[in-house]
Amino acid sequence: MSSADYQDVQAAILARAGESLIHPTLDRIRAVMDLLGEPQRNYRVIHLTGTNGKTSTARMVDALLRERRLRVGRYTSPHLVTMRERIVIDGEPISEEAFVATYRDVLPYVEMVDARGGVPMSFFEVLTAMAYAAFADAPVDVAVVEVGMGGRWDATNVVDADVAVVTPIAIDHTDYLPDTVDGIADEKGGIIKPGAVAVVAQQPVAAAEVLMRRAAEVGARVAREGLEFGVVHRDVALGGQQIALKGLRGGYDGVFLPLFGGHQASNAAVAVAAVEAFAAPGEGDEQLDPDLVRTALAGASSPGRMEVVRRSPTVLVDAAHNPAGMAATVDTVQEAFTFSRLVGVVSVMADKDVEGILEPLEPLLTEIVVTRNSSPRAMEVPELARIAEDIFGPDRVHTAPRLDDAIDAAVTLAESTGEFGGAGVLVTGSVVTAGDARHLMKGA
Repeated sequence: MSSADYQDVQAAILARAGESLIHPTLDRIRAVMDLLGEPQRNYRVIHLTGTNGKTSTARMVDALLRERRLRVGRYTSPHLVTMRERIVIDGEPISEEAFVATYRDVLPYVEMVDARGGVPMSFFEVLTAMAYAAFADAPVDVAVVEVGMGGRWDATNVVDADVAVVTPIAIDHTDYLPDTVDGIADEKGGIIKPGAVAVVAQQPVAAAEVLMRRAAEVGARVAREGLEFGVVHRDVALGGQQIALKGLRGGYDGVFLPLFGGHQASNAAVAVAAVEAFAAPGEGDEQLDPDLVRTALAGASSPGRMEVVRRSPTVLVDAAHNPAGMAATVDTVQEAFTFSRLVGVVSVMADKDVEGILEPLEPLLTEIVVTRNSSPRAMEVPELARIAEDIFGPDRVHTAPRLDDAIDAAVTLAESTGEFGGAGVLVTGSVVTAGDARHLMKGA
């Protein structure tokens, strides 16, 4: 198999309706799963939804499970650089050869479903079918599955997970989801199934009420951050933070987490609780081995999430793409870094709450360079500049037509004071922006 085969397969998948073109039904994915022999029934599942923190939490759950010597499949979205990142087995993205082979295995069944008429299977539905088939073929012991959007009608929701994780809910994707927190919680609560354990991060009251009601309706047990589990203590540390966690079965202290921000400490607490809730029947009520937790979390990574990709000046890449996520990013930068001058590089999707994303950045950034990422959904630079000027004032806003030019301009602006070590650049606004920047800066 050549690399051209992989490129051809990737192009064929991309030619399908995009992830954000929603037709709210599970009929197509259920039909293809049925034709494939229901591969998603061949392993246990931890299913994650929420507005922010899903991918970081999924990566920590994966690390904890692999430290327990389980074989783990992980399905997350969107990807930063390569589509293969979405389907991970044993901590590594699926190879080009396996990606192509899996696509060719499922394609006849996808075509059968397409041929039934109506709406063809989407980009995301095909990738979901591929992930579930690849995990069965591996085979994995457990799949850690992140929803694409929402929950109830998301293509991933053909599983009945042992553990349903709900990370913090906020308003996002309002073109496709309700525009209230309780409405979004209702959609996301659809992954909580009868007999499961729902591990729920701290939520707005309206969201928590909806999730608790859903759990009661289906007979799921609930573990809530701040009550049954949570972060007991955290201190900023070099390269991350030192945390102590209260789990469902015991305490875990002296844990180094090489990720920045209180939100990542909470994600770690959710991940530990999810793995405790998942523990196999017969394992009793003993807590996880504290050394296992320390080892797994010390090795945790979350590419594109407050990631340092360069020093002198420091260049941070962060995938924040909604107001709640950007507020967490700003808090994290203020807590973990001591910049005397910070220049932002921002590209945002046109269908987002752009003002809500930019406003938290105004007190943080000295200047901002607006640009566009590689997505056709990216807001055009003149329009983004106009919105930024209303928030930052014209004198602080600069433009660049391409991300690489924008990063170069931001580095120059950051270094213009001549202060050694006090200048930085923050590249943010979208997962695509973060992925493009990582590719440019790290060749990743």
